[in-house]
Amino acid sequence: MKFNTKTIHGGQHNDPSTGAVMPPVFQTSTFAQTSPGKPVGDYGYSRSANPTRSALEEALASIENGAKGLAFSSGLAATDCLMRSFKAGDEIITMDDLYGGTYRMFTQIYKDSGIKFHYVDMNNLDNVTAVINENTKMIWVETPTNPLMKLADIAAIAKITTANNIMLAVDNTFGTPYLQNPIDLGADVVMHSATKYLAGHSDVVAGALIAKTAELGKQLHFQQFATGATLGPMDSFLVLRGIKTLHLRMQRHCENGEKVASFLNNHPKVKTVYYPGLVTHPFHEIAKKQMSGFGGMVSFDFVSGIKQDSITFLEKLKLFTLAESLGGVESLANHPALMTHASIPEEKRLEVGITNHLVRLSVGIEDIEDLLEDLKQALA
Repeated sequence: MKFNTKTIHGGQHNDPSTGAVMPPVFQTSTFAQTSPGKPVGDYGYSRSANPTRSALEEALASIENGAKGLAFSSGLAATDCLMRSFKAGDEIITMDDLYGGTYRMFTQIYKDSGIKFHYVDMNNLDNVTAVINENTKMIWVETPTNPLMKLADIAAIAKITTANNIMLAVDNTFGTPYLQNPIDLGADVVMHSATKYLAGHSDVVAGALIAKTAELGKQLHFQQFATGATLGPMDSFLVLRGIKTLHLRMQRHCENGEKVASFLNNHPKVKTVYYPGLVTHPFHEIAKKQMSGFGGMVSFDFVSGIKQDSITFLEKLKLFTLAESLGGVESLANHPALMTHASIPEEKRLEVGITNHLVRLSVGIEDIEDLLEDLKQALA
């Protein structure tokens, strides 16, 4: 199947008992058994597996071209499950520009775990190879990054991880499988905050892991089962419903994102626009190589360099809703330093380029004329 078809049919089956086109919401914690250890069907307890969640997980594996999909209660829960694969003495290389929640987990939750993290600029691959040693177990890539839209060359990094027998994990939340497929580029596991583009309607919090191999998928499923951060059946249903329109929504997100980025790039009050679709973006060539489009996330900062200018702009918006999160059908605006990345120390934010006057936009699927008019009036 091609991608548009896979979002609707990939890994999916009509309900065998009723013929229902969409899988029912199996709102149950447990399943009857005919004899001890012999359930009626394939399910025993919903923490281990639930038919609605299984339908979502099969769809996730299909659209990311993986062997096994797993659905979690959040993107951070998915990341934490993957982290259970490592032990004291292991080392992980990650990007210097990360989602604030991921950075908080690595620096605070795992600070006493004995796992060592290296934060590097992965656009120079020498930075990666310089810190690889016999203890290196994983490279964690987020591309495009949140909120500066940095890109990493997944295929080039995969060559390094393959040569050194290191796991490669990619946070594909911003890219989505509509725009890029990290497993096809050499990744071993893909992570999504499914809250965002996969679900797409700002009505559920969810996460996902997709493993390249059945063996890795089995290991991750055990870690998911044993720690328990699974996604409930109703939320699984909502994410699966969202996936079925992912291709249509992403097409409009990309169209609107490009036009918003172009508008901001030509506005006298805007200093820098961070959008991989602009030819002036430092990673534009990588984006063209590994992505089929440039997405709907746009960040920018102000010529004035004044924090209050960004705050006033955000307060004046009418259609763009000032809120955390992203990837929904509605347009959202965010102040990373005060909101999503507030847990990162200011000196670290400034070091990687997250200024106090940076604004991040999640461009929705509304009529572009209305969105541009809203930006015009707020900037004025």
